[in-house]
Amino acid sequence: MAQNLGKTVSTEHHSLDILHEISFDLPAGSTLAVLGASGSGKSTLLSLLAGLDVPSRGDVKLGGQLLGVLDEDGRAQLRASLTGFVFQSFQLLPDLTALENVMLPLELVPRPGMNRRAMIQKAQEWLERVGLGDRMDHSPRQLSGGEQQRVALARAFAPGPQILFADEPTGSLDSATGERVANLLFELNREMGTTLVLVTHDEKLAARCDWRLRLEAGRMVEFVQAGE
Repeated sequence: MAQNLGKTVSTEHHSLDILHEISFDLPAGSTLAVLGASGSGKSTLLSLLAGLDVPSRGDVKLGGQLLGVLDEDGRAQLRASLTGFVFQSFQLLPDLTALENVMLPLELVPRPGMNRRAMIQKAQEWLERVGLGDRMDHSPRQLSGGEQQRVALARAFAPGPQILFADEPTGSLDSATGERVANLLFELNREMGTTLVLVTHDEKLAARCDWRLRLEAGRMVEFVQAGE
C-alpha cells in the first residue's frame, strides 16, 4: 500500500521532513489504526494514502493502482470510485438535509442502473441502518454531534467503498457517544468487508483494529498485527 513514502515541505530558509520512508502492505478487508502524538504525521500519512496529497518520495497503491502515475483528475476519479471518508468535524454540508448529504457521493459517481429514485432509496436505507430513519429531513444544525457523525458514516458507506479512511472519527464526541459511534463504525465495516484505515490517538479504539502502525516524528516505529 505504501512504498518508501516520504513528505518534505520546503520553506524559504529550510525544508522540513514530515514523513520518512514509510513502507507497509495492508491486506484487503483488514483494519489499521495509525497512532502517534500530535505532529507525528498521522493526518499527512492518511492524506497521502488517500491520494489527497502527493508524496515527495515513494508511492502509494490504492486498490491495486499506483497513484504516482495518475494526474490530479485521475486520483480524484479513483478516490471517488474506491474510497469513503469520515472526519472528526463531520464535514456535512449545512444547507442539505441528512438524506441529501448521504446522497452526495451517489450522485457524484453514479452506479450503472442507479437512477435518482434508487439513490434516494439507498440513502434512506443507510440512514435507517445508522438509526436515523426519523431524522432524514433534518439539517446538520438540527442534529447532535453523534447524529451528525452517524450521517457521515451512512454517507461514507452508501457507495460501497473498498477502503474507508477515518480521521479521529470520535475525537469531537463525548466518551459515551464516541463509543456508540465506534461500535457502529466497526459493525458496518465488518458487514461490508471494507478495508479501514483509522487515524486515532485513542489506544482503546486502536486495540479493536487488526493492525497497528505507530509514528514518531514522521517515522514508522511500529507496524504489527493485533496480538503481537
